[in-house]
Amino acid sequence: MQHEVLINAGIGETRVAVVKDGRLHDLVIERRLDETPIQACNGMEPSLVGSVMLGRVQRVLPSMQAAFVDVGLERAGFLAARDVRQGASEDPDLATLCISKTLHEGASLVVQVVKDPIGDKGARLSCNVTLPGRLLVLVPKQREITLSRRIVDEDDRARLTATMAQVMARPGMEPLGVIMRTAALKAPLEELCADVDALMDLWKAIQVRGRMMNKPGILHRDLDAVQRCLRDTVDEETVRVLIDCPLALGAARAYAERVMPDAAAKIVAFRGPHPLFDLHNVEAQIETLLQPRAGLPSGGWITIETTEALTAIDVNSGSYTAGSGLEATSVVTNMEAAAEIGRQLRLRGIGGVIVVDFIHMTDPGNIQKVLDTLNQSLCEDRVPTQMSGMSQFGLVEITRKRVREPLDKLLTEDCSPCRGSGRMRTVATVANAALRRIVREARANPGRKLVAYAAPDVVAWVQGLGEETMRIVRLRLGAEVRWEARCEFSRDSFDVAVDAR
Repeated sequence: MQHEVLINAGIGETRVAVVKDGRLHDLVIERRLDETPIQACNGMEPSLVGSVMLGRVQRVLPSMQAAFVDVGLERAGFLAARDVRQGASEDPDLATLCISKTLHEGASLVVQVVKDPIGDKGARLSCNVTLPGRLLVLVPKQREITLSRRIVDEDDRARLTATMAQVMARPGMEPLGVIMRTAALKAPLEELCADVDALMDLWKAIQVRGRMMNKPGILHRDLDAVQRCLRDTVDEETVRVLIDCPLALGAARAYAERVMPDAAAKIVAFRGPHPLFDLHNVEAQIETLLQPRAGLPSGGWITIETTEALTAIDVNSGSYTAGSGLEATSVVTNMEAAAEIGRQLRLRGIGGVIVVDFIHMTDPGNIQKVLDTLNQSLCEDRVPTQMSGMSQFGLVEITRKRVREPLDKLLTEDCSPCRGSGRMRTVATVANAALRRIVREARANPGRKLVAYAAPDVVAWVQGLGEETMRIVRLRLGAEVRWEARCEFSRDSFDVAVDAR
């Protein structure tokens, strides 16, 4: 299906939205690891997921079958035994070995961040390094040629496997593993060769840096949000990529011309009178993702509630009564819910165990139709997911790998007035929303001075960005902005007006 990519590169965050047929299909919001303005201005980069690090084992815990590894961050990373065995060797006997037999304190090893540090927990690490390219993923510590699960046609799978075997059999090639992405389906042999050669050169460079470094730290950092978006989502179905920041636009075009020249012409500047995410009501669609209820086309809905242990999704038929009977009504609502659940999990960034309570059905054929629809919906997700069959009570279990913080954790926090029973937007979320409003007002009132009113903690956050950052803001806006704290404003409230001074 054809789609558009919208990239809103703001002062404090970058947001990437993929829109298909007017609906939000994918969403990435990337901020700095620490939202504290002073640390943010000291050069802290966004997500570390995908970064390859040189680590040193601090502690080995046989009782937990895990180890803590110093990778040069504030807190040591967590390395589970299964993530050591998966990347350490092809020897099946390692599956039964205690972690103390494979690791010892003080040992150096190359690891990859698979989950960012969150709260007081360090990064989740793996020895099974993967290096993604546009057409394939290099897996240096394995030997197999595998294919994306989204490539389902058996003829395509056989053809791609044979083609990749031919690529890897060229003289001088190391016997490394690869995963072929869906973008490889129509790629010529020359492009596959170029992609794997570039990734192998990258792996060799990482190994060289690892031998030269004498302390834990970063060996390789994955692409930023904009470049990852171009690499992972832009293909022949992409109509255009709209970017609202000149700096991000230039960087995106430079990356595309170097890596995917056919797509460079699709990358264009957005200069509309309204904010970019007003297109297709993307901003409004993001707001709905913070609500527990998601509507379905026929009038039903699903309710999504996350606890410490799992996420529960309840399916409700609501006002829909057009079916010829209870079973028919249940099937229609369940089919719509199954198609929507994969989208909601993807957009909300929900991971862990998910239990779906479908409306009761008795016909085995209808049950299978719903399960097939749910499986198809989950297959659109790049994050690994698994699902069970349907129990006699209409329950389906799903597991989705946790990679990053869920959207509600990123955009909201516990509400202190209600003692944690509700959520409120974080200071960074409100400040970034105010900055987007300032951009809108600056375009509507060129050359005029503006004043922004907000709660004291929001104003303090913005002022903490520092004079250099605020100078860049003024240059981008072409306008002076004065911030004024208002004690009567709640956290969520702010206003932007023409400065009458």
